[in-house]
Amino acid sequence: MPTPSRYWREIPQRYRLEAGQCRRCGLIVFPPRLICPRCHSREFETIKLAEDGKVITYTIIRVPPHQFVDQAPYAIGLIELDDGVKLLGQIVDCPFEELRTGLRVRLEFRKIMEDGEAGVIQYGYKFVPA
Repeated sequence: MPTPSRYWREIPQRYRLEAGQCRRCGLIVFPPRLICPRCHSREFETIKLAEDGKVITYTIIRVPPHQFVDQAPYAIGLIELDDGVKLLGQIVDCPFEELRTGLRVRLEFRKIMEDGEAGVIQYGYKFVPA
C-alpha cells in the first residue's frame, strides 16, 4: 500500500497517464525516470501515453492479495499501448472466455481499492475491451 505522500506524487501517472520521453533518443519511459536507461540523458519531456492497445498476455487471479479479495476472480494482463509502452493492469467488463491475446482494449480510470478504516478511495487505470 503506498503511503499518502507517494500516492500524491504518482497522481500525474495514475490520472493523466503521463510518461517521459527522452529528448536525445526518443525512448518513452513510464513511470517517468530521471535518467534514460538507453542513452543516460537527463533531458525528458512529458507526454501523454496512448489510451488504446492490445493484450499481449493475461492471467486470471483466483487467490488474490487481501486488498482485492472482494474482486476475485479477476483478470490481469500485459497490455502494449499503441505507442509501444507496455503496462500491467486489470482487464474488466470482459467475460473470461472472451479474453485472448491480441484483444483490443482501451484504458479507463476506475476505482482500484479503498485504503484503511478511513475508506480513502484510490483510483487508477484498468483496461476494457475496445
